[in-house]
Amino acid sequence: MKPPFDPRVGWMRFFPPFGWLSEYCMAWLRSDAVAGITLAAYAIPVSLAYAALAGLPPQIGVYGYILGGIGYALLGCSRQLAIGPTSAISLMIAGTVGSLAAGDPVRYAQIASLVACAVALLCLIAWLFKLSTLVRLVSDSILVGFKAGAGLTIIMSQLSSLFGIPGGGRHFFDRAIHIVGQLGDTNLLVLTVGAVALLLLLLGERLLPGRPVGITIVALSIAAATLLGLPAMGVPVTGKIPEGLPALAVPTFGLVEPEELFPIAAGCLLLAYIEGVSAARSFAAKHGYALDVRQEFLGLGAANLAAAFGHGYPVAGGLSQSAVNDNAGARTPLALVICSATLALCLLFFTGLLTNLPKAVLAAIVFVAVYRLVDIPALIRMWKVSRIDFYAAAIALISVLLLGILQGVLLAAIASIFLLLARASQPNIAFLGRLPGTGRYSDSARHEGVEPLVGVIAFRPEASLLYINAETILAAVLNALGTSADIRLVVCDLSASPYIDLAGARMLHDLYDELASRHIALCIVGAHAQLRDLLRAEGLAEKTDSAQWLRTLDNVLGGSDAKGG
Repeated sequence: MKPPFDPRVGWMRFFPPFGWLSEYCMAWLRSDAVAGITLAAYAIPVSLAYAALAGLPPQIGVYGYILGGIGYALLGCSRQLAIGPTSAISLMIAGTVGSLAAGDPVRYAQIASLVACAVALLCLIAWLFKLSTLVRLVSDSILVGFKAGAGLTIIMSQLSSLFGIPGGGRHFFDRAIHIVGQLGDTNLLVLTVGAVALLLLLLGERLLPGRPVGITIVALSIAAATLLGLPAMGVPVTGKIPEGLPALAVPTFGLVEPEELFPIAAGCLLLAYIEGVSAARSFAAKHGYALDVRQEFLGLGAANLAAAFGHGYPVAGGLSQSAVNDNAGARTPLALVICSATLALCLLFFTGLLTNLPKAVLAAIVFVAVYRLVDIPALIRMWKVSRIDFYAAAIALISVLLLGILQGVLLAAIASIFLLLARASQPNIAFLGRLPGTGRYSDSARHEGVEPLVGVIAFRPEASLLYINAETILAAVLNALGTSADIRLVVCDLSASPYIDLAGARMLHDLYDELASRHIALCIVGAHAQLRDLLRAEGLAEKTDSAQWLRTLDNVLGGSDAKGG
């Protein structure tokens, strides 16, 4: 009997379509088709707006959706994730590529495509070396602050288009100063168009969730601009968008030095992977299938490589467009292929309809797409629950506002690592006492009525013993020793310590030597297998009774504290 087809066998596991196509039901085709067309209706206004935000011709944003979606459908493993330009990456391109292009728009577009190609290369490297774990070092609190900073920066960058003023500035505060100084030159007609579009978008979002409100507002604004002659009245519009599909070509290499190119690409990859995997995980859990986070590097790399060959700029999986795709009924990545086909038809036959699209409407679309990034309730909750998380979020937020998206995301990544080290360097050290009427022991600082141990200090480090916290643990124990009298035994309970390094073992040596000078015994209990191996290799068996390493605290102390031996 022929065994059932298993797409996870051999090289086929690197090509996810083998999996979802093998179990595809024709009943899903209608759902995927509806989702693809709905996603295209959402993507048209958003891609035009994001391309403008990135400082690129509007059709470049559509190219990203067409080619990025096809690339991801080939190698990505999420069945609902939608791929295209995102607000944060668009702003990063605008803030970094401009200085490298020296005012040349052709060179600007070429470098943006080259960045997408570099992102694809970094994705391949990250997949080969299994770097998905490193990306997880960016904490949720850092992401909350980073997203808030990115959202505020993007909103500030769009205010000049909403008010019809030149704007300017390099970062958030600089832009704010320019805008305040130019408010007297506000074009009231442009402001009216943008304000009406913004109001309608917000109302549509609240009253008609999941509906293609954006494309409807775009159509109404184009009709109004054409009938009322708004371009002749000084309202900026997108102008003519070239018809036809993107011409595939190899990106132009040698435009910038690698040390200028790859930091931008690394920042784009970090943003794209974190946001994409976060969204993909939520949809995988919702629909009950497994997500290979390492495979997502290949999916993201294929999407960016396809975008680069089609003159696009870096793309990513965004939560908002993925939610549109999922709410519309997407069952498989075939929805992305149908979306790409729909957008291709629009580029072939309907670009002329977009000529009179007011830029203020695009700015309103960006505003509505990103204002939810500023999650004030989450920041307030962190302030109340965990100040260290709040400070980490604040660092990320301020760094983005002051330094820009690229420097902000890199600083946020570094800050998350230091946050991890800071937490590990200050572990909770439980000094144990006996629960009344029992043979069990608990943290004296966390439970009222715990009976102190007579002649004994028992402590339990609730973390691995590492070089970053070894001195903190030793100092805490010696401090407790200095405030206690008639101590004859110190017990180190390692049951909550999954790992110990050489510095941790050296700390136990130092503790033993200090206690021995005071004629106090040291006993180690609750050590796991890996810990016992290292303790034995470091010579702790010669100073403490290794037979007790396997025992628990109640086994050693029994009911008589130090009196029992």
